[in-house]
Amino acid sequence: MPKEEMLEFDGTVTEVLPDGNFRVKLDNEHEVLAYTAGKMRKFRIRTGVGDRVIVEMSPYDLQRGRISFRHKGDAPAPSPQQRRPNFRRR
Repeated sequence: MPKEEMLEFDGTVTEVLPDGNFRVKLDNEHEVLAYTAGKMRKFRIRTGVGDRVIVEMSPYDLQRGRISFRHKGDAPAPSPQQRRPNFRRR
């Protein structure tokens, strides 16, 4: 059991940085550096600029956090490119 509970904040992604890092502006106007949680990375949940997210932060370091959830937006997702069906060659 952890000593201190994680703090959760809502925010909006403002910048996508290399290596799965993001700059997130919280609803209380603070900017934090956040990385993608392991489950989100495992299931390849993509996060882009303008996405609403939930950031978990430790009470010891309020400048960094972990993105644990991405809200589904009302905007339609970009349509996937036309793909050819996979045919087995004999």
